[in-house]
Amino acid sequence: MHIARIVRAAFVFAREGVFGTVDPSLVPPPGQLALKFARMFERTGAKSGPRLSRALTRLGPAYLKLGQFLATRPDVVGVVLARDLESLQDRLPPFPQEEAETVIATSFERSIAQAFASLGPAVAAASIAQVHRGEVAYDGVRRAVAVKVLRPDVASRFRRDLTDFFFVARQAEIYSAEARRLRLVEIINTMSRSVAMEMDLRLEAAAMSEMAENTRDDADFRVPTVDWDRTTHNVLTMEWIDGVALSDHARLAQSDIDLPDLGRKVIQSFLRHALRDGFFHADMHPGNLFLDKEGRLVAVDFGIMGRLGPKERRFLAEILLGFIIRDYRRVAEVHFEAGYVPSHHSVDNFAQAIRAIGEPIHNRTAEEISMAKLLTLLLEVTGLFDMRTRPELILLQKTMVVVEGVARSFDPRLDIWKVADPVVREWIERNLGPIGRIQGAMAGAGELGRVVASLPSLATRAVSVIEQLETMTREGLTLSEETIAAMGRTEGRKSRWRAIALWVIALTFIGILFAIRQM
Repeated sequence: MHIARIVRAAFVFAREGVFGTVDPSLVPPPGQLALKFARMFERTGAKSGPRLSRALTRLGPAYLKLGQFLATRPDVVGVVLARDLESLQDRLPPFPQEEAETVIATSFERSIAQAFASLGPAVAAASIAQVHRGEVAYDGVRRAVAVKVLRPDVASRFRRDLTDFFFVARQAEIYSAEARRLRLVEIINTMSRSVAMEMDLRLEAAAMSEMAENTRDDADFRVPTVDWDRTTHNVLTMEWIDGVALSDHARLAQSDIDLPDLGRKVIQSFLRHALRDGFFHADMHPGNLFLDKEGRLVAVDFGIMGRLGPKERRFLAEILLGFIIRDYRRVAEVHFEAGYVPSHHSVDNFAQAIRAIGEPIHNRTAEEISMAKLLTLLLEVTGLFDMRTRPELILLQKTMVVVEGVARSFDPRLDIWKVADPVVREWIERNLGPIGRIQGAMAGAGELGRVVASLPSLATRAVSVIEQLETMTREGLTLSEETIAAMGRTEGRKSRWRAIALWVIALTFIGILFAIRQM
């Protein structure tokens, strides 16, 4: 039952003090009363530490993943809660070795001994899967591999909780214009698709393979090799990386590594993936990045990936260049050309708002200027001009926050703009210069040819639709007796379920009050 599980989640939020972070002045009077009621259940000590992170951890794997996802959406949960969620660690106790071996043997349809020369205990465990170190033998030579195994029954647990998230999002959009502007149902849809892809490890392997192809000629970045013979829906086997994790600052400091150059590699690699390829690793925290013996960055954990279409890549490149050269009107025009800001707004007024963001940048030193902060402010300003939420741009901005933090941890005085400039200009010259215009014209001609070729079938379908409309106009819309009866039964069931739901809510609150009295 949605209602019972949602009430339980609300009770956990109340106990952990989550509702205490909400500004009452931003809530209508009935909501303010509900906030006061919820705060009556706060446990002692709930006001300290990351409240929402604690609550989501208590509620289980799906809520952990929801928290990770919402950390990328400060436009939805606010900056304070987004920062709280950044500290959320998707770490859980590993499930037993025997269960992992059963999953592997069932997936491969052969014994562990036939699949691997050795398989050690779990070295890391999260809400969806855990990783083991193993070995495979080729011609008598052993090679280390990382074996990622899906948690048993995780899919059914996620499906159950996701239905609750959808229920809440739909109700919010019915009663809140702000929820409709933020497109909460679409946000949960995006999360649902992301989780579905994470729970099919073949898709993660495919993401690794695609990025490996995109970056095969890059001197500073590479991707682990996938062992496709030992990869299924539930198991992913890949090359074991022996490099130094970027989170291990002690080892990096002891090694003969140019740390400022390492920061440059992190920034430029990310921007190349986003701009050149339109496909980027969206979870580039230090624990997912390694430095190999050749001095190349190696990324792992490709469960969360971001994509940018040609329009979004042009948008990103031109706004970054516009801020670099202080052409604020061009930055504003790009928003309108991309269709992000409704045409009834004034370009000049929007350019004025953009200038309010850009001018303070030019009064600061390079190390004080954050590209990620700029994009955050830009997305805040666009909300004043009815720009609808763009999930792909929010994910890009959030990833850039992480990437900037990683880069500046190695060089606090890193000039982000100087490092980004060659990558941005290279993309603009290649895609918006003479060669890019010719390629664009050729692509447009090809698209026009496909449209012309499809005109006969379009005309046939149009005639069929017109004939059906004429029939409906002349004879009206007729429903069969079976359809009318089915509609009546459906409405009856809805009425009964509404009544049951109201009783469930009432009884649940009575149960909560009784439990509180016993504490």
